[in-house]
Amino acid sequence: MRALAVTAVLMLVFAGVASADVGPWRTIGSDVARPLDESQGLAVVERPSGTTVKYTGIGTVPASVSSRGWNHVGDPGAGHGYYVEPYQRDDRGAKLFRVQAPDGTWTEYQHALESWEANNNSFAAVSPDGQWMVAGEWGTMTRLLVHPMPGIAFTNPAANLPYASAIRLDRPVRDIQGCDFVTATQLLCSSDDPDGSLFGVTKPLLQVNLAAPVGSSDVAGTVTSLGQLPLQSGCSGTFEVEGIDYDERDGTLRVVVMSPSICILFDSKTWRFHR
Repeated sequence: MRALAVTAVLMLVFAGVASADVGPWRTIGSDVARPLDESQGLAVVERPSGTTVKYTGIGTVPASVSSRGWNHVGDPGAGHGYYVEPYQRDDRGAKLFRVQAPDGTWTEYQHALESWEANNNSFAAVSPDGQWMVAGEWGTMTRLLVHPMPGIAFTNPAANLPYASAIRLDRPVRDIQGCDFVTATQLLCSSDDPDGSLFGVTKPLLQVNLAAPVGSSDVAGTVTSLGQLPLQSGCSGTFEVEGIDYDERDGTLRVVVMSPSICILFDSKTWRFHR
């Protein structure tokens, strides 16, 4: 029996499970991430009726939304019973934030791009006080964007959802797929950076410490790489790191990583971590 136990441990180590830890975040397991409807991100939504984990993917975009040009959904966010899905389009048209209230009703809020703003709408993260929403752009950036939280702090869907401020990062980040608040002054972000020149590794988990909680004025953010997110698959090739969620109920961090090639269909993972 002891020999079998040792063999099992060795198999886990050689399979790479032990190396899946990222900085202080210890791997506690993973779940299969379906490429059609779980490939973009996730959010834990707490309501009086119960708690659910909501995923987004190419198969979750409603036809009524894609038919109007918003053909890509990013990593969703949630807070205070509200759930937010960020959408983008291929042109310089407005970004869309589709918000579900605690009672289950949906409302759409549009944000007209600032002249300097990229059209990408990679994620939505709700601040712990529920008053603000952080969103992100693709590419190499030194900022994250802050808006009043639609449905809570901004409640007129007929008006333009305004840009409020920015998180000014102390160093560039690349291809941020998702961020979520751990505290009012700390976010964790998943980066799909394929290059590795910014932090010494590709596909890093980034920690952003804020000088103050987000609000109507810009706030400084200090960026630290905690290490490379787990890239494990039966196929070799290019992985795609996707969205992220921090569950404050039990401190579980979840990150979606899609596998290369044909393996995207059956061994893509939502990794689970604890500190």
